[in-house]
Amino acid sequence: MTTDMAAEKLKASGWAIVETSGFISLVGPLWQRLVNDVHEYAVVAQDKHHNRRGLVQGGLLMTFADRTSGMTARYVSGRPTLATVQMDTHFIDSAKIGEILISKPRVVRATRSLIFTTTELTAGSRCVATASGVFKILKDNT
Repeated sequence: MTTDMAAEKLKASGWAIVETSGFISLVGPLWQRLVNDVHEYAVVAQDKHHNRRGLVQGGLLMTFADRTSGMTARYVSGRPTLATVQMDTHFIDSAKIGEILISKPRVVRATRSLIFTTTELTAGSRCVATASGVFKILKDNT
């Protein structure tokens, strides 16, 4: 599937592009939607995401899991500034260029200072990776 076709498919399904800057803008565009109070995220695997084997680079999957889990932790906690303390990623299957990758993170537990998350990254009906993260709630913008 071409990037344009994938973008049209996402738009037709209620997805919107997340306004980003910095590193994540080089990775994206990143898409999001809210379904029954569940935050869902998508990224289209583009040629710029390929590894030496022509498949999706694991670093994209890790970045996608980290960003989406952090965004969900921020939304659920209502805290504007978090930092990733730990992110464990397990690669399950290869993702292919042209596929739409989906992440549906959830908060497992939140304390006064830490938020624990988990997500599964899928391509179609296949699970391509799972990730668990720990995010530190920061004071202000430190």
